[in-house]
Amino acid sequence: MMLENTKIRLRAIEPQDLKRLYEWENDTALWSLGNTIVPYSKYVLREFIKNADKDIFTTKQLRLMIDSKPNNETVGCVDLYDFDVFHQRIALGILIDKPYRNKGLAAEALSLTIDYCFSFLKLKQIYCYIPANNETSVKIFQKCGFSQSGILKNWIKTTDGFCDVFIFQKINEQ
Repeated sequence: MMLENTKIRLRAIEPQDLKRLYEWENDTALWSLGNTIVPYSKYVLREFIKNADKDIFTTKQLRLMIDSKPNNETVGCVDLYDFDVFHQRIALGILIDKPYRNKGLAAEALSLTIDYCFSFLKLKQIYCYIPANNETSVKIFQKCGFSQSGILKNWIKTTDGFCDVFIFQKINEQ
């Protein structure tokens, strides 16, 4: 199984990804989409990359970088985390860098990630949390077969107050 199609490739994180990772992890505009409220140092990120060779069954997480095949540019990443072997589920987050958004790359990456999770890891379900005001992500996940299964009220604090978060799931029916 290759984690690629004609448009993108999902690959392991490499030391040369440090600069881009540092930019993404320290972009305060993205912090409300995850659980980050403090900046990451290059040292911490270097250690994260250095330890990325550990097995997903050990670390319960995996970061995959998204490369655009036509220009061989790294355009984003997929985070798989909270891997629960017993219940056969995993959480998913995706980031597409601003210049590459609205080009269908997120849906391509989600499709490959879903296939990896269901076909290779043999999981029963993938879930994610999407801020209610992130309409683009909601549409992408729905397009890729995820269904909204819940709402966490006033879940994240934003500059405009609190925002609800939708829980989306994709169940492996095979």
